[in-house]
Amino acid sequence: MIRSEEYRRRATALSLRMLAVAAAYYVSGGLGLLRQVTVNGAVVTPLWPPTGIALGCLLILGPHIWPGIALGSLLVIATLSASVTPSTAAVVAGNTLAPVCACLMLRRVGFRPELDRLRDGVMLVFLGALAGMAVSATVGTAMLALDGKLPTSGFWTVWVAWWAGDAMGVLVVTPLVLVVLRKLRMPRVTDRWIEAGALLTVTVAGSLLATRGPLSMLYLVFPILIWAALRFQLAGSAPCALLVSVLAVVAGTEQVGPFAGHGTVEVMINLTVLNGAVALTSLLLAAIVAEQQNIRRRIERACEELADVVDHLAPGKSAAAWPSRARDEREGR
Repeated sequence: MIRSEEYRRRATALSLRMLAVAAAYYVSGGLGLLRQVTVNGAVVTPLWPPTGIALGCLLILGPHIWPGIALGSLLVIATLSASVTPSTAAVVAGNTLAPVCACLMLRRVGFRPELDRLRDGVMLVFLGALAGMAVSATVGTAMLALDGKLPTSGFWTVWVAWWAGDAMGVLVVTPLVLVVLRKLRMPRVTDRWIEAGALLTVTVAGSLLATRGPLSMLYLVFPILIWAALRFQLAGSAPCALLVSVLAVVAGTEQVGPFAGHGTVEVMINLTVLNGAVALTSLLLAAIVAEQQNIRRRIERACEELADVVDHLAPGKSAAAWPSRARDEREGR
């Protein structure tokens, strides 16, 4: 009886998680479709957030929540098509299989969701985004071609656009999802909040100026991302990167600022390059900073352990050997 009750609780919790993932996928898909573009008759987006939502949830909650991704994908596609066809099922399968494959590959190579090592950032880029999202792009574009909705001459153009949108979703959204789902504790109210507010203000102002100004100043966002990564690591750089990318996509689809006067394909290419550079700068620099801080903390712990050993073998000698330790003891730290 107790086991049966525990099983029901676990099944209920799992079902609720799947429904939450499906809802997040559907809502983010609706937001992504607000800035859709048409390439050779196919609807694509420069940034597809659901892929980032899906991969982040898989990495934190586990691969068993994949039905939630499939349900969310089906709901998104249902908003675009009045009927469910075999090709619809294939696209849903591709949209589900892509993040699942990416998750399995990342787990296979020892990926850590904390993203506190440079190798984790590199693996997320190459395995999570570039390799994993090729699955959904291939399946989706192939279904369009088989249904006769896409001419053969436009296959690779649509494939690249589809793949780029999915990959940018992983690079820009997944780090933020990992930050949120790791349940980081809010810092105490200190002067860091003032700096965080200043960073947010500068990010919004700088991104608007870079993406909507009359001059081509897209490079203006990179010092802001460096500031965010150096001072706040992933918790600061991930939201800033998402904000920059969203404002860039809005400006690009409206063809204003540096995107004015360019065709759809050229805008897509420019947005892909910009969003990719933004994501790589924020992700990899934050990972490097976190890794260096972890190394420093390990060295400090090793020094403290060595000082304790010296104290045990020769009491009082560690105070002279470690001036900082002696100072801390005098100050009562």
